[in-house]
Amino acid sequence: MQIPKIIRDRRSVRAYRKKDIPQDVLRSVLEAARLAPSANNRQPWKFIVVRDKAKRKALAKAAKEQQFVAEAPVVIASVALEPERLMTCGVSAASVDLSIATDHIQLAAVEHGLGSCWLGAFYQEDVKKILGIPAKYKVIALLSLGYPADQPGIKNRKAIEEIITYDEWE
Repeated sequence: MQIPKIIRDRRSVRAYRKKDIPQDVLRSVLEAARLAPSANNRQPWKFIVVRDKAKRKALAKAAKEQQFVAEAPVVIASVALEPERLMTCGVSAASVDLSIATDHIQLAAVEHGLGSCWLGAFYQEDVKKILGIPAKYKVIALLSLGYPADQPGIKNRKAIEEIITYDEWE
């Protein structure tokens, strides 16, 4: 599949088929995160792959009762190992690094016919407790992953002229 098509086809999926993700497919999707760039190539992250039904149900509750989280066959927690580190520009390196790696997972998933939904609406301390994550680390995102049960509609996006300027702010 070509990158532009993968980007166009990626959707936030909130309904999943009751079908497990084969280990080789899951490993291929996770490999995309391993290959993602990070500041100084530190790769200061860990990805927790949650397949256990009870844990997914608990994560759904921690994600503001979003039931589709429990119904996805896999939920991935993207965890920052250096959550306080800032880049020279003053932006959180962890947020940027984990966003890139998590997006790599989402794009690789499309190639395998998988859907995903990025979740930022969750209670940090609840997720840490459910997954046994030490207090010093931070969950940057939860990602539900599975075979879509429906076809989400076409993405509505702004025209390129509304979001791009050249050489200076206009």
